[in-house]
Amino acid sequence: MGWIYLVLAILFEVFGTSMMKMSNGFANLIPSIVMFAAYAGSFTFLTFALKTIDVSVAYAIWGAIGMVLITIIGIYCFGEACTVPKILSVIIIITGVISLKLCTN
Repeated sequence: MGWIYLVLAILFEVFGTSMMKMSNGFANLIPSIVMFAAYAGSFTFLTFALKTIDVSVAYAIWGAIGMVLITIIGIYCFGEACTVPKILSVIIIITGVISLKLCTN
């Protein structure tokens, strides 16, 4: 069940970060409110996930997968540049998270 909670925490975090961008620095009320609700959901599910998953692993996965998804959303939805250094950086982070997970078993 912890892994399901972690997936939900990631999805809420990614949605909240997307709303953060859409809030335009809190200038748009609805995305700002939704952002706070999404982050509350994300931290709630992350807390539940930590009952059964090591904090180092859960937080690394939460951060890394969230970062990968936000990078993809940024490129496809917000028109951000897709550069070689950006892609290489994402690959390095993913490699680190996989390594961390393999070291905990």
